[in-house]
Amino acid sequence: MKVLGIETSCDETGVAVYDTALAGAGGLRAHAVYSQIALHAEYGGVVPELASRDHVRKLLPLIRQTLAESGLTTADLEGVAYTAGPGLVGALLVGAGVARSLAWALDVPAVAVHHMEGHLLAPLMEDDPPDAPFVALLVSGGHTQLVAVDAIGRYRLLGETLDDAAGEAFDKTAKMMGLPYPGGPQLAALAEKGTPGRFRFARPMTDRPGLDFSFSGLKTQVLLAWRDSDQSEQTRADIARGFEDAVVDTLAIKCERALDEAGSDVIVIAGGVGANKRLRAKLQEMAAKRGGRACFPRPSLCTDNGAMIAFAGALRLEAGQHETAEVRVTPRWDMATLPQVAVVGSP
Repeated sequence: MKVLGIETSCDETGVAVYDTALAGAGGLRAHAVYSQIALHAEYGGVVPELASRDHVRKLLPLIRQTLAESGLTTADLEGVAYTAGPGLVGALLVGAGVARSLAWALDVPAVAVHHMEGHLLAPLMEDDPPDAPFVALLVSGGHTQLVAVDAIGRYRLLGETLDDAAGEAFDKTAKMMGLPYPGGPQLAALAEKGTPGRFRFARPMTDRPGLDFSFSGLKTQVLLAWRDSDQSEQTRADIARGFEDAVVDTLAIKCERALDEAGSDVIVIAGGVGANKRLRAKLQEMAAKRGGRACFPRPSLCTDNGAMIAFAGALRLEAGQHETAEVRVTPRWDMATLPQVAVVGSP
């Protein structure tokens, strides 16, 4: 089955074609992402109305480009998948409207995809994907969650952030120290130049049982350290390193606890922060010590993209799931309410 995937939940327009007849990473025939970072930079964050309008402007040209790169035409498509939530309602409606219209015109099924399920399943697009059950860490600008994956479509929330998501904490901390938008990647790059151990911050909520996260207090510690420092470039880098080490250690400690609770040794990591090099190294080391494995998508598929939506949609379409003709989105959507996919594993 050749499936077109459309992602418009926030500030990236993503389109991809996934072919279930091709194994592993080769199943992704083409994908493209247009980022709105430059558009929103002057506002210091995403402006929903501008995001929606830019999706309208970019989505159809991106579909044409991706189909051309895949060597296919619309006539070759056998299904359409689109992000229906969670996300910004206006942005979601752009992708859903185009997807439903295209599916109707081509007389092929369309399926609504949960954005976070797309992230969760992205590592399964790679060669040698893990089989369920496993534990997933979903870590991005909007979400930090630990999820027990008993089967594809059967998820149990083990823990989540009580305030800022990890990626949001990266962005806000970077902004406090005067780094340009979006700050998270800038802060991670700066941390590479920092001196390990010069600044040591708390590993929040690791001194008590449980799998929930909190990063607001860590942000305050960094703000105070920056305010009371000489604010030199090296000090900025050293504080960035201390902050990144605190977040990475906290995530690793909670991941190991989650594996113990779920009785698993396989951890899947997805979402934008999953591209962080230090986090990848830490979790790979932790999993190896347990005799297990840590599985990541390639870095280009950590941030929002159409490939993960095409893949997740292909799984559900092959299981016989599809939507009716209405254009509907779900800006707030609990992943635990999703139906299970009958066949576990990649298409």
